[in-house]
Amino acid sequence: MEAFKPDPRAYQMGPDAFKLPKGKIVFAAFAGWDAAGAKWFGYPTFWVNRSNAPVEQLGVVPDGVGSGMADLVKFVLG
Repeated sequence: MEAFKPDPRAYQMGPDAFKLPKGKIVFAAFAGWDAAGAKWFGYPTFWVNRSNAPVEQLGVVPDGVGSGMADLVKFVLG
C-alpha cells in the first residue's frame, strides 16, 4: 500500500504492524503537522519540539510536548 501522511492509511500502519489498538500506541512526532495528523487519527501524541516552535493552529493539540527524547520517555512512562 502506498499512502502518505496525513492520510489515515499511513497512520493505520502502526496498529496493523503491532497488532495493538491505536489508543495503546504513543505517536512521537518531530513536526507539529504530523502530531496533528496522528491526533486526528486517534493516537495519543507527543511532539518532540526541538526548536521550540509555536503550536500550529490545526484544530488539535498533542497530548504532550517536550524538547527532546528524555521528555518523550517521561511522557510514555507517566
